[in-house]
Amino acid sequence: MEHFKRNPEAEVVLILTNNPQAYVLQRADNFEIPAHIFTRREFYETDDVIRLLKNLQVDLIVLAGFLWLVPESLLKAFPNKIINLHPALLPKYGGKGMYGDHVHNAVLAAKEDESGITIHFVSEQFDEGEIIHQSKFKIDPGDNLEVVKFKGQQLEHHHFPRVIENLLKKMKS
Repeated sequence: MEHFKRNPEAEVVLILTNNPQAYVLQRADNFEIPAHIFTRREFYETDDVIRLLKNLQVDLIVLAGFLWLVPESLLKAFPNKIINLHPALLPKYGGKGMYGDHVHNAVLAAKEDESGITIHFVSEQFDEGEIIHQSKFKIDPGDNLEVVKFKGQQLEHHHFPRVIENLLKKMKS
């Protein structure tokens, strides 16, 4: 939201969440961006979310911290227009249950010497869509969970907005 607030080429038109306590709702309010909280039933058993996104003429759906599998109906309504940010170098450390600290702890437990982020298209399976972008960072001896998270977040903040901008430019050309 911060990155796109002054961008004439792209704007965040809506924040969607299934979590009424999500911090993103406060951020959306701070940026005066409308938000919609949906239920599991609404998401999986109705076309309400699809209609809402179609009515807003959304070009790209950007997931960040969203933990549910995206239903086939939404994928079909927005083919190659739903992307996700994953806090590891896929295909390693992806799949159901691999999010947030679970990912970073698995990377540390495996004594990996690097990790990173993956931005990918969303598919019918968790973390298996086509990879759009990956960036790496080195894991130094003594790095703990907080340090690994911080290094990953730095990559996220730098690369995610730029990848979104590039995708939107490609869609419009």
